[in-house]
Amino acid sequence: MSAPRGAEDAYIALGANLGQPLETLRWAVTEVARLGEVRGVSGLYRTAPVGGPPGQPAYLNAALCLRTDLPPLELMSALHAAEARAGRQRRERWEARVLDLDLIVYGDRVEAGPPLTLPHPRAWERAFVLAPLSDLNPELASPQTGETVAHALARADRSGLQLQAANWLRPS
Repeated sequence: MSAPRGAEDAYIALGANLGQPLETLRWAVTEVARLGEVRGVSGLYRTAPVGGPPGQPAYLNAALCLRTDLPPLELMSALHAAEARAGRQRRERWEARVLDLDLIVYGDRVEAGPPLTLPHPRAWERAFVLAPLSDLNPELASPQTGETVAHALARADRSGLQLQAANWLRPS
């Protein structure tokens, strides 16, 4: 689906640590592409779990930029529907998951949900979100604070963060 005039850029974080995370993230990019025009996909990062129950496997994380005309809440609902199709069940906060799709930034919108908070409330604190966003647009600024991704990443704790592949969408 190509994005119509009047569309905005939405930045979406992708993560998975159950099942076959690489294949799931590749599938997720295809699913999200149905919601607009994918303008860029970051490298793939292996990251240590942050929060949640102990003993979780490492995550694979990435981000993409989607040009879409869907309103933010409708986009978030579509992302949740894709997670459900992938087999995600929401039982415990920060639990291991088959797929996690988070709407990080939508244009210059600031919303103080519920049901939606934009920009994502913890994105500018987490290297596993910032590193993939930096691949796409290091000068992307938080619509709320004006801080760029590059600046936030420079001060973030990057321990447990490893670039796995720059070009990971096609099977090798």
